[in-house]
Amino acid sequence: MAERDEDAVRAASRVLAVLQAMNREPHSTLHSLHGATGLPKSTLVRLLKTLTADGYVSSDPRHAGYQITSLVTSLSSGFHGDPLVVEAGRAWAIGLSAEFKWPVAIAAFDRDAVVVRYSTVYDSPISPFHATINMRLSLFTRALGRAYLASCSDEQVDTMIARAGSGDSLESAEAREHDRVWRMVRTTRDRGFAMRDPNVEPRTSDTIAVPIFARGVVQASIGMTYFRAATNAFGSRDALVAALKRAAEGIGAEVDRLTAHQK
Repeated sequence: MAERDEDAVRAASRVLAVLQAMNREPHSTLHSLHGATGLPKSTLVRLLKTLTADGYVSSDPRHAGYQITSLVTSLSSGFHGDPLVVEAGRAWAIGLSAEFKWPVAIAAFDRDAVVVRYSTVYDSPISPFHATINMRLSLFTRALGRAYLASCSDEQVDTMIARAGSGDSLESAEAREHDRVWRMVRTTRDRGFAMRDPNVEPRTSDTIAVPIFARGVVQASIGMTYFRAATNAFGSRDALVAALKRAAEGIGAEVDRLTAHQK
């Protein structure tokens, strides 16, 4: 009986490990999941078949792999973090996607990364990604993470660099090297928006992001992802930046209003 209980716990842990790994990338393959989880490929095949049958995963023949479905969001329905930013930002994000056609995401800080808390991927007819909700993104290489990090105080930036170097990270050691990160932070602050590291996959797309300020501090970041080859067809980069900044200001003002209303 004890052995059966132990097997059940191990199986549950493996399922959670697979879902966590799949949340970190737009599509997954057996090879990438094997590298991320350390599980045998035969085990991964069985788990993926189960998750597919239950509707949490779908096969992606275009990439010869798998992707999570919107059903995974039901697993986080009891999580109520960042409610004001998401509530205030939903209409702005939908509006931006309707105007430019590209998907928009709102991300909030979580320990050593930012996590996508709202996305219009399913509203966009030309999205480079299939699912991004709950995806963890690097503070040092991803636009949403960079926009947030560059809006923190100098002391907070140094703390986050040190924290990333002491544990598992979403990027290489080179990407979180102290001087390199600080060059990125200064560049992002100077131009007023963040861009994804050009060396990060997928290289066919890019993301522009800006911070959302409310209650006097950065609360989250909002970004738009687009195919690099089609930017001018759906709005220049300057137009995207200006629209994102207007949305960030509107979201921040709404968060302040909602906060004042709750007092």
